[in-house]
Amino acid sequence: MINITFPDGNIRQYAAGTTAMDVAKSISEGLARVVLAAGVNGEVRDLMRPINEDARIVFYKWEDKEGKNTFWHSSAHLLAEALESLYPGIKFGIGPPIENGFYYDVDTGDRMLTAADLPKIEQKMLELARNKSEYQRREVSKADAVKYFTEKGDEYKLELIEGLEDGQITFYQQGNFTDLCKGPHIPSTEPIKAIKILNLAGAYWRGDEKRKQLTRVYAITFPKQKELEEYLHMLEEAKKRDHRKLGAELELFMFSEKVGQGLPLWLPKGTALRQRLEDFLKKEQLKRGYQPVITPHIGSKKLYVTSGHWEKYGKDSFQPILTPDVDEEFLLKPMNCPHHCEIYGHRPRSYRELPLRFAEFGTVYRYEMSGELHGLTRVRGFTQDDAHIFCTEDQIKDEFLAVLDLTRFVLAKLGFDKFTAQISLRDPDNKQKYIGTDENWQKAEQAIIEAAAEAGLNTVTELGEAAFYGPKLDFMVRDALGRSWQLGTIQVDYNLPERFDLTYVGADNQPHRPVMIHRAPFGSMERFTGVLIEHCAGKFPLWLSPEQFAILPVSDKFVEYSYQVKQQLEADDLRGFVDDRNETIGRKIRDNELKRIPFLLIVGEKEQESGTVSVRRQGEGDQGALSVAAFADLVKGML
Repeated sequence: MINITFPDGNIRQYAAGTTAMDVAKSISEGLARVVLAAGVNGEVRDLMRPINEDARIVFYKWEDKEGKNTFWHSSAHLLAEALESLYPGIKFGIGPPIENGFYYDVDTGDRMLTAADLPKIEQKMLELARNKSEYQRREVSKADAVKYFTEKGDEYKLELIEGLEDGQITFYQQGNFTDLCKGPHIPSTEPIKAIKILNLAGAYWRGDEKRKQLTRVYAITFPKQKELEEYLHMLEEAKKRDHRKLGAELELFMFSEKVGQGLPLWLPKGTALRQRLEDFLKKEQLKRGYQPVITPHIGSKKLYVTSGHWEKYGKDSFQPILTPDVDEEFLLKPMNCPHHCEIYGHRPRSYRELPLRFAEFGTVYRYEMSGELHGLTRVRGFTQDDAHIFCTEDQIKDEFLAVLDLTRFVLAKLGFDKFTAQISLRDPDNKQKYIGTDENWQKAEQAIIEAAAEAGLNTVTELGEAAFYGPKLDFMVRDALGRSWQLGTIQVDYNLPERFDLTYVGADNQPHRPVMIHRAPFGSMERFTGVLIEHCAGKFPLWLSPEQFAILPVSDKFVEYSYQVKQQLEADDLRGFVDDRNETIGRKIRDNELKRIPFLLIVGEKEQESGTVSVRRQGEGDQGALSVAAFADLVKGML
């Protein structure tokens, strides 16, 4: 007999070899009908896999992230089965679940998949799903795995097998399709009721531009047709809110091939928006004891060798800048932290000075692959709202909690009230990705876990997502459409102070090593602005809007009065313009509504005679006539 411990602490005994599905059925038939996978001692597993030891068990349904991932991973195999059925000889790369749905990279040989093929693939997937084929797991030897895919002629699977050891290899089969896979999978294809192929794209095998380009088939599935329809509606809304489209329409930013891919140019209105965001945070930081600093856009390669950035990122970054001097090399700044370490270390420090909080809106450069670039949310040059706090070990928790408070304040101000805090830890099985000692990592990780618990955050933990120098807490923010974005971040770092030999003199008159906290509430100005545009569909909060009002004279006779109104409002620190085009008032209203101007002020003979404006509010229509002073008071009261 084995002991099975449930999330509520209850323990029941079952015969060794029982499955998670057996356990679910012992609780209720209703649970057994909806459960998709199980967590067994922290590992997500198939429901039909035997349990042979004492275990803690958690059941995952469609509502759970693990449930969706298992559902979509299984659907990727269903997609592959459909493709193999329709196009014999097709070869397969990898097919993982992603945040929304899944993809499979495939080599179609001389045939090219097009949009015209997609309905046929969807129909075949539905047909196969109705067979209710079980996903069957079996362990195979490396020799048998090689033999199977050699006979099949799939060099991609053979290459994946090369990196595996005997005893690690499992196959999954459903229907007539067998795949190399570690799982987990749902019990059968029966729950897959609604299917949509979303997109076709190119993807180099293993992300290497020198390797063959495969076809990446993106798709999504649901257990109910209604959920698919809701998701497709959300996609349509997302297209309308696309920050690249709205950024062009609202004249916020642009890109230029002559300037270079991934290097945004901020237009006047976008610059005004961004500066207000920066000013908001700068004022708040000053209140909280931060000291502004400025560092250059480049640094000596030696700086980044010391920090470890060159070793970890050098090959994938912009290449060194050579000067006429022999052996002198510079790099475009990939991160601000090494510069801030140098500022800290430029003179002796005392414990009485700590914590020291250096803040900078610092522009950094990272060479992202051209296929990964996406508007403002994935660029090669971006500005971080960066700060680095140097403190004693005793101060870590208070400083971390203070940064949490600042980050939540910033997100709330911008209308992001739904978020999950992701605790990103080191991968214990791949420590060569990181710098520093086990002791320092354990202390840093424990500090984050304790502070997050004390703050009462809703957290998830992800192994392997830490920065190379320390663990972090990432804010996974949900926008108005329910999509998740990684924005703000906080990191605890024992390693860079050590690499830069930073010290302070303690109360005992002895040298001590400070701890470093990295933090960026926005994350980057580019990414945050892109997400904000989509979150509010270009209808920015009134305090942030580049233009708060537009004055629309009904004819040329009232242009002069319109400019007098503008001057009065600007004296009250409000922002706007006069639309004095030779157009009808109806056309002016339509055009400025599309520009998401919060208030339209219509001016005609009646308004000029009475010293008023007729107010029209974005999304709410006519608000009646107000004196210019009353309108100014109305707006200021809303800021």
